[in-house]
Amino acid sequence: MSFIKPELRTVNVIRYVTPLREGGSLPAIAEADDEFLYVLKFRGAGQGVKALIADLIGGELARVLGFKVPEIVFANLDTAFGRTEPDEEIQDLLKASVGLNLANHYLSGAITFDPVVTRLDGLLSSQIVWLDCLLTNVDRTARNTNMLIWHKELWLIDHGASLYFHHSWVNWEEQAKRPFVQVKDHVLLPYATELESVDTEFKKVLTPDVIEAIVSLVPDDWLLAMGQDGKPEDLRKVYAQFLNIRIAASEIFVKEAQHARETSI
Repeated sequence: MSFIKPELRTVNVIRYVTPLREGGSLPAIAEADDEFLYVLKFRGAGQGVKALIADLIGGELARVLGFKVPEIVFANLDTAFGRTEPDEEIQDLLKASVGLNLANHYLSGAITFDPVVTRLDGLLSSQIVWLDCLLTNVDRTARNTNMLIWHKELWLIDHGASLYFHHSWVNWEEQAKRPFVQVKDHVLLPYATELESVDTEFKKVLTPDVIEAIVSLVPDDWLLAMGQDGKPEDLRKVYAQFLNIRIAASEIFVKEAQHARETSI
């Protein structure tokens, strides 16, 4: 699989359409100056820029691995944007999110993936479980699958609840080698029958150069906004090293997933 370094477009938000109140961070559907609609995720929301960083890295890693992911763009929010918003909670969110945010192309007409209605095969299920174990993504459960069916194809969305080591930065090297115990709640775990073959294949794709290229997409502004000690380039190195260590030690999370699957069957 050849790798082309992704280049994210930057759009300017021109119209707030409607909030998406399913999530606690109040993402919204918004229109940009390219006349497309996007699911806009705000830097001023609950987990701040860390959720945006995780969503960016997770989404682009998924794309490299061959999954369908809506286009990810940087979305610029002007200072005047929220002045006419009557809802005080949303107005406060908009004011706190001036500057660069993250957005995903809105898949109009898409429906939420339902494992009862749509059965995925063992290979695809294993690929998604492997990705989420790598990212430590806690948000792919039966209650909230973060997968959509659009034009009869499966699309992955919202990886903001991933890479949770960056909420503390404590012993991140050790955390990189830990099993992902939350995999027991993964909606696709019962069908993930091919984890070992997926592990072999995906480790060939996610080389250090690929990881570095994707992590390099994270803007300096977001890294500085985290309030973490270190220059942006140093923080990017931590993200890259965390992922590279985790990939090198992937047998740890693969075995945990296999054990959790055997226990649940």
